[in-house]
Amino acid sequence: MNNFSDLMKQAQKMQKQLMDAQKKVDELSVEGSSGGGMVKIKLSGKFEIQSLVIDPKLMTPDDATMVSDLIVAAYNDAKKKIEEQISSNMGGILPPGMKLPF
Repeated sequence: MNNFSDLMKQAQKMQKQLMDAQKKVDELSVEGSSGGGMVKIKLSGKFEIQSLVIDPKLMTPDDATMVSDLIVAAYNDAKKKIEEQISSNMGGILPPGMKLPF
């Protein structure tokens, strides 16, 4: 019966660690950029866009496609940074070999 009690304690400890890690993820805010900083996107830990800044120099009709590409690149940069931070925060909690689904 001692083993079951120990197992339950470990499960409760892991659940608390996961909840703490989730709270840290929820509080994350990361900025991604592209075009040498001409486009910047700030993402939350939930991958929600918090802000988007586009350098006014890019705002010409001829540059619409380039601006779209830079926005996508900035988002992907920020998303990669969030994923890395989440993986780092969860690294000590998850069993070896278990990966987070993104």
